[in-house]
Amino acid sequence: MVTPFHEDGQIDYPGLKNLVNYLIDGGVQYLVSLGTTGESVTLSSEEKKKVFAFTAEVVNGRVGLVAGIGGNNTHDVIEQIKQFDTKGYDAILSASPSYNKPSQEGIYQHYKAIAANTPLPIILYNVPGRTGSNMTAETTVRIANDFKNIIGIKEASGNFDQFNQIMRDKPEGFLLISGDDPVALPMMALGAVGVISVIGNALPRQLSDMIRVCLTGDFKAAQPGHYQLINFTSLMFIEGSPAGVKTALKQLGVCGDTVRLPLVQVSTNIAAQIIKETQKIAQ
Repeated sequence: MVTPFHEDGQIDYPGLKNLVNYLIDGGVQYLVSLGTTGESVTLSSEEKKKVFAFTAEVVNGRVGLVAGIGGNNTHDVIEQIKQFDTKGYDAILSASPSYNKPSQEGIYQHYKAIAANTPLPIILYNVPGRTGSNMTAETTVRIANDFKNIIGIKEASGNFDQFNQIMRDKPEGFLLISGDDPVALPMMALGAVGVISVIGNALPRQLSDMIRVCLTGDFKAAQPGHYQLINFTSLMFIEGSPAGVKTALKQLGVCGDTVRLPLVQVSTNIAAQIIKETQKIAQ
């Protein structure tokens, strides 16, 4: 989920409530609070606590709920998890450390330490485009085999060789989840179980319907829904996420389009294209 802000940059809790209800009404099966798309790196510790608690209160057990808790300081991540109020939450999504670019052994030891200190199951998150380092398929499978409370991975490497290896070698029950909207369908054809989505913020019904068809194994029937979303998805990322999807959410009347620096709103030209595509699909 995005984190809605008022124009002055303060968290927009009525907008967040609207978003939660909009997504649940749109058929999503679980929500992720304060992941990358939630601009979590720009929120203070106190703001995060309030957003987590408020989101759980609004969700009220209607769907699954996942908390984004990660970072490049292993000790700090563990402390955040220890202090986290787990009420209403089912799992934690934790991105591989960014910026300091650990080795594969460092990534393994990072998650080993987290696995030993978490009350909730962990979903790994591999997003080398943001972190600066890739968690290899071998490391993912090693972690999956060694720590039973690490239950899946949000994979956003875009590397299908990596996806293939994970699906072939992972233990039974370990979940491969797409972290990239454009490749959700082909990843599910390999065996992924769904997508943790950006575009689903704005088009939950359209995306959910397509994903559910994929889950039946009828990928040909899912293709029209996939193709319908291609242009919209491209526009969401052309000037950065979540600025693109917040523009669509404003057009839909769900919440505003304010983002926190260093992110900025999309340009007038891109906004016009997003509005046009949103009107086309969401009519």
